[in-house]
Amino acid sequence: LLGSWAPTASFTVTDAMQKQLRKKPYNIKSPIFTLHDRPASIFQPISSAQSRKAFLQRIPETQQYAQDILAGRTKLLVSSTSWTPDEDFNLLLEALCTHASSSENLPPILAIITGKGPQKQMYLDRIASLSEQSKLRNVTISTAWLTTEDYATLLACADLGVCLHMSSSGVDLPMKVVDMFGAGLPVVGYGNYESWGELVKDGINGKSFVTSVELADILDELFSEESGEQLAKLRQGAVKEGSRRGDEEW
Repeated sequence: LLGSWAPTASFTVTDAMQKQLRKKPYNIKSPIFTLHDRPASIFQPISSAQSRKAFLQRIPETQQYAQDILAGRTKLLVSSTSWTPDEDFNLLLEALCTHASSSENLPPILAIITGKGPQKQMYLDRIASLSEQSKLRNVTISTAWLTTEDYATLLACADLGVCLHMSSSGVDLPMKVVDMFGAGLPVVGYGNYESWGELVKDGINGKSFVTSVELADILDELFSEESGEQLAKLRQGAVKEGSRRGDEEW
């Protein structure tokens, strides 16, 4: 409530938050400016095909798949998570199972999940169980804890980013998507909250889903051989969005 005492101006990170602060119980009357988060300078698109190849061949999580990723025969998907109830990782697992069971001729997926958190082991056990039941055919899920530099490069080398963030307030935005755009990576994310559309523009720099079925449909659509142009279009949109930096806009 201290914001209501601001004599000159206030700042928020989303337009949705700005609207909320105008209402009770906050009732802020002074000007409120939205300053959307922008990516740090370390998050940049990959500089060359050779740089991408060198990185994929270097880190253990991608070494054995590097040639297939570079040739487009395997799709590299990256998601970062804090492994908490705020992010329903089951949505991604169920979507990958659906993708694996598809009768269409879809490419294999290497999904690298980064981060630490309390529910990690629970989900690792579930992944192992699904693999034993052959429900993740042509899908490999690997977890990783990377340096900031390697994480930024991994994003730039990936084909698609997945965000499972569910905003408890409905008016914040996940910084992980900002980072992905900074690296030129198109994003699909859970979009059932008010502020989501301020960051991800459907069909321009990414796509939104609410259910695992919707996510599975998006993966099938973007990773099918016929949709290479669509994924390339989303990447162009991600690069454009990520080129907007704080030192220029704030």
